[in-house]
Amino acid sequence: MKYRLFLLAILATFSSVVSAQDSETNQKPEPDRQQVYKTVDDVELSLHIFEPAPSDDPRPAIVFFFGGGWNGGSPSQFYTQCRHLADQGVVAISADYRVKSRNQSTPFQCVQDGKSAMRWVRSHAEELNIDPDRIAAGGGSAGGHVAAAVATVPELNEPGEDTSVSCVPNALVLFNPVYDNGPDGYGYERVKDRYLEISPLHNIRTGMPPAIVFLGTEDKLIPVSTAKAFQQAMEEVGSRSELMLFEGEPHGFFNQGRGNGENYEKTVAGMDEFLKSLGYIESE
Repeated sequence: MKYRLFLLAILATFSSVVSAQDSETNQKPEPDRQQVYKTVDDVELSLHIFEPAPSDDPRPAIVFFFGGGWNGGSPSQFYTQCRHLADQGVVAISADYRVKSRNQSTPFQCVQDGKSAMRWVRSHAEELNIDPDRIAAGGGSAGGHVAAAVATVPELNEPGEDTSVSCVPNALVLFNPVYDNGPDGYGYERVKDRYLEISPLHNIRTGMPPAIVFLGTEDKLIPVSTAKAFQQAMEEVGSRSELMLFEGEPHGFFNQGRGNGENYEKTVAGMDEFLKSLGYIESE
């Protein structure tokens, strides 16, 4: 009986250690600081900033926008990617923006906030010690839409904002992005006949920044055909557009903690190679 109790005690201790290790493994890093970039009425919107090691030279930067159907979500979604990139010398930022559940906002206001975030970062490039010509935008799902929209749609600027500062990113890193808001695309019921104002696919023009897109072939929200249409439209105007398809994977497959983590690792590796090719990350 005593031996059995001893074994049970050992197993309980082992289980608690494993649970603690798993929790530590899945725990997301915290940003080094937060910075308010915009105040709308009584709502303060912040940038969650991950700082790389100090450098005498201006550093590249990336601003991520979280997913959640323009309804919810949190900047913490991209904390892990941010820390990973900061460790490689990139000022990595995850931006908050208004969503319907918290702010009764519309997709149009989400894009306004995305543009404001990009303009704040570029206008404070010297303060942040970043290169204003190497600022990427990234995001997943509706956040991927925000990132793609700040690069493509000409309007939807916050009233009174200094539009002489460009909000257009120098590169795009998109995870199953919503970039077709037309009658056959995602979110049409929210934007209706205003879709031409907000749909990235319908606003591609000469001078678009290079982009990489990660998409699962079983995504029920973003068809592969949409991704290929975006890629073709980008290439037709002379812009680089890469598409990494993940066979059999659904929407949100790229997030840390999904499955065995293999897809997270693969998308991060693809992101790294893309950014290395642009000179944002030094090649080993």
